[in-house]
Amino acid sequence: MKITTPSAATPSAAAPGAPATPVTPATPAADSHDLIRVRGARENNLKNIDLELPKRRLTVFTGVSGSGKSSLVFGTIAAESQRMINETYSAFLQGLMPTLSRPDVDVLEGLTTAIIVDQERMGANSRSTVGTATDTNALLRIVFSRLGHPHIGSPQAFSFNVPSVSGAGAVTMEKAGRTVKERRSFTVTGGQCPRCEGMGTVNDIDLAQLFDETKSLNEGALTIPGYTADGWGVRIFTGSGFLDADKPIRDYSAKERDDFLYREPVKVKVGDINMTYEGLVPKVQKSFLSKDREAMQPHIRAFVDRAVTFTTCPECGGTRLSEAARSSLVGGISIADACAMQISDLAEWVRGLDEPTVAPLLGGLLQTLDSFVEIGLGYLSLDRPAGTLSGGEAQRTKMIRHLGSSLTDVTYIFDEPTIGLHPHDIEHMNALLLQLRDKGNTVLVVEHKPEMIAIADHVVDLGPGAGTGGGEVCFEGTVDELRASDTLTGRHLDDRHSVKASVRTSTGALEIRGAKTHNLTGVDVDIPLGVLVVVTGVAGSGKSSLVHGSIPAGAGVVSIDQGAIRGSRRSNPATYTGMLEPIRKAFAKANGVKPALFSANSEGACPNCNGAGVIYTDLGVMASVSRVCEVCDGKRFDAQVLEYHLGGLDISEVLSLSMVDAAAFFGEGEARTPAVHTILARLVDVGLGYLSLGQPLTTLSGGERQRLKLANQMAESGEIYVLDEPTTGLHLADVEQLLGLLDRLVDSGTSVVVVEHHQAVMAHADWIIDLGPGAGHDGGRIVFEGTPADLVAGRQTLTGQHLAAYVGSRPPAA
Repeated sequence: MKITTPSAATPSAAAPGAPATPVTPATPAADSHDLIRVRGARENNLKNIDLELPKRRLTVFTGVSGSGKSSLVFGTIAAESQRMINETYSAFLQGLMPTLSRPDVDVLEGLTTAIIVDQERMGANSRSTVGTATDTNALLRIVFSRLGHPHIGSPQAFSFNVPSVSGAGAVTMEKAGRTVKERRSFTVTGGQCPRCEGMGTVNDIDLAQLFDETKSLNEGALTIPGYTADGWGVRIFTGSGFLDADKPIRDYSAKERDDFLYREPVKVKVGDINMTYEGLVPKVQKSFLSKDREAMQPHIRAFVDRAVTFTTCPECGGTRLSEAARSSLVGGISIADACAMQISDLAEWVRGLDEPTVAPLLGGLLQTLDSFVEIGLGYLSLDRPAGTLSGGEAQRTKMIRHLGSSLTDVTYIFDEPTIGLHPHDIEHMNALLLQLRDKGNTVLVVEHKPEMIAIADHVVDLGPGAGTGGGEVCFEGTVDELRASDTLTGRHLDDRHSVKASVRTSTGALEIRGAKTHNLTGVDVDIPLGVLVVVTGVAGSGKSSLVHGSIPAGAGVVSIDQGAIRGSRRSNPATYTGMLEPIRKAFAKANGVKPALFSANSEGACPNCNGAGVIYTDLGVMASVSRVCEVCDGKRFDAQVLEYHLGGLDISEVLSLSMVDAAAFFGEGEARTPAVHTILARLVDVGLGYLSLGQPLTTLSGGERQRLKLANQMAESGEIYVLDEPTTGLHLADVEQLLGLLDRLVDSGTSVVVVEHHQAVMAHADWIIDLGPGAGHDGGRIVFEGTPADLVAGRQTLTGQHLAAYVGSRPPAA
């Protein structure tokens, strides 16, 4: 990154469709100190753009998915702010931090400390809860340690992550001017349940899923993922000296079997290496069961699901806490009871505690709990595992610690904070963002929803298209000026869909009776089949509990939830969808060679970069540097492999094709490959035609990943499709294409059930099921069933009122 000082302000780059004259920002900056100045930004698909953003204002970045919003906001502005902050720490501390590379930009001026509040799921640790992740549990533990009766000890006596242990150790101290060591005994009184070790569940492992007892270790008896014959997971057993590696496991003596399965950790030497040996069962428990299930790779999750049975701990009842911790009460309530309460109820309980001795502590705790309620998360409980929160819930939970902060002149960066929010909840989110701005902070928001765009002081619209067709600044200015502009966002900002004049007739019904998952109150409902059904309601009303908890998974049901797809730098749409395999076979057949040659992760890889396409150089505590491989020029393949062609193109050229161009390439002529063409047609159908086959998954935006997952799932034959907020990450202009896709699915004979908040999808539905009326224990009931027209006409629910305002006086669509 070359840092220069511009001699004069450069006008912002403009794409076709932008106003002919420069647009004046909503609030003109007094001088350069009131601006974040970007010059020559080229990260990912950004095309050398220039930009000036007003500080202490709310700026919303819009544009189609893949237009470059995240590359500008997160990949450039946020990345450089965090990198520069990290450089202020000592070399030792920098060595412990993640390495951040310099963004590809000429000038970045006026940066302040950036706080990123993104959609990443919280916690890959099953010990993390809403309470521990927000430090609310820490405050609650102090309250109980001060006020609890009987008094059982310090705050750690109420922590399920601290066990009770006794021991002895050396203590160094000064006595009579000299340093001496004394050995002292100690006792740590923690609140962890000794039976489940603070997990809340106990497990029973099916040994038959861990090994094949008819084989020996050398014959590959272990059937655990990752335990290969030449890996250390197996070698420590074969080289420990405790076991006969050539004897079938079923022939082990009682001692051998105990050593194999349950032996306590002990130091052993395997070859010339000192290692710690322990039995297979505790080894599996530590390496697999200490992690959050949702964060596991699919094949690991499948192994855990078939090998392990989890049940609520019979000793602590799932509270994770010891009997002593549960026995200490404040006003008749234990800390386990408090953590299990709905947060809105817990706030009222704390408000009722009149204890002057801990008044400041109670005030701080109450402020945090009230923030949960303000942000629309009052329906959660503190003992809710953090890994079970949706992306939207996780993002709002991360906001909690910032709402009461006294920091000012900070840059807060949000990634689509309206995800998972009902229109009613968006109003509260808008108020919170404005609250952060009014404290003197700069707020940058990547967003698609018009309700949030409407509150912006300044709008930056990127495009005009996506991928290589984007990366330009199409517009800068106020919301009113955006509305009057001829950009794609401006043209669609006031889009309104009418409710249908006529709806499809159902072909049957899926009956749900007595649904009680989470907050559902014994719900009875018939979900119509053969039509488009939208399930809606405020956040926490029970939508996902009804759909995912009550519609039986299995044959005939394809469920697409909000779980993020995972992939390394080497993963791309071709590998994720499985189309790379038939592409390799087509190349192999056309050239009479092995398919493995056409894999950059196998025999066809460039020997210099091992198929990565780039060379990474580690500079120690400084940021690592990457450069395009000079041998393969970033193509990832060995030169000899690129001499083989299919339809006139080599494998690297094929992977550079867009989905649209690739569909034409594999649809006819010498390269005709029906298996590939079918997958490409689905990708184009969900609006990903501009992506290239070989684009790394790590560079895809949230919206692109969501639609890639949808396209992949569409390959599964199913009579019922269950979609969870498919509009996530979609631009206003893309919603129309999604509605067309849903219509095609229904018209082909598929029943489609969508959990959704977007009013355009509600208006387009054949049948709406509205849950509420509120969240948590104030929800969990069906408040409306019927057509969108009836919902609008009645206006009896929050959804009905917002949908009526959305469609306005527009007549029903024909």
